[in-house]
Amino acid sequence: MAAREPGARKKIKKFLLQHVGEVLDSDELRKASGNASEWARRVRELRNEEGMNIVTHNDRSELKPGQYLLVDTKHLPSFARTMSKETRAYVLDRNGFTCQMCGIPAGEPHPFDGRKTRLHIGHIIDKSQGGSDDYSNLRAICSVCNEGAANITLDRPTAAKLLAQIRRAPGVDQLAVLKWLISKFPNQAKKLAK
Repeated sequence: MAAREPGARKKIKKFLLQHVGEVLDSDELRKASGNASEWARRVRELRNEEGMNIVTHNDRSELKPGQYLLVDTKHLPSFARTMSKETRAYVLDRNGFTCQMCGIPAGEPHPFDGRKTRLHIGHIIDKSQGGSDDYSNLRAICSVCNEGAANITLDRPTAAKLLAQIRRAPGVDQLAVLKWLISKFPNQAKKLAK
């Protein structure tokens, strides 16, 4: 029987420990993972569940998006995954299987990278900042937004703010928004058309 390959998480951990104090980019970490599709999730697990002191541009202004740094080998407080399948199912259903940051539905190609959108359950207030696993602190979030959302909380735009943005957009973009709204709310669109 052949020896089993170490998982992406172990590979990334080994690579990070070989490069303590060095700024690494996302391509290097993806390659180190064996080109795993969810390498960024494995990095978050190392940070959140194992307490590895990995920082990004959200933590340090001198780092650019897509750059990572294992500061040292000292472990920080970590959090075990405690979310049940039932909680995950409830939050995804409540949020309409749609990312609550960018609005993309699960399964559609993501405009950022073209890959099929996968949804995760994210904390509105991160656990590292005292957030809980209560339903009210959880939301569906796509992997692209989740990677950029670590330890930040963005307020949802108000209707007035959204309308102001749409009014300033070119007519072609306004029509694209209208088409999307009609496809998202076909029954309401029919009622308004009467």
